Amino acid sequence: MPLDIQIGDIVHTRKPHACGGDRWRIYRVGADIGLRCLNCDRRVMLPRRKFERAVKSILRGGNEAGGA
Repeated sequence: MPLDIQIGDIVHTRKPHACGGDRWRIYRVGADIGLRCLNCDRRVMLPRRKFERAVKSILRGGNEAGGA
C-alpha cells in the first residue's frame, strides 16, 4: 500500500545526503517523488518504490505523523 504523502511534507530518510542532511521536503508526488534537501537545497527525483524504502519517518507541520 502506498504511503500517504502530500506536497510540502517533510521526510526523514534512512541514509543522509552527501551534504550530511537527512531531511527532505516533498515538492512533487506521482510515479516519481520530487524531494528537496533542507540542508543544501538540492532537488532529486526518486521512483516511488525506492522512495518508500528510503523513508524513515514523515513529518507534517512539525509533528511526527508516522513512518515506514
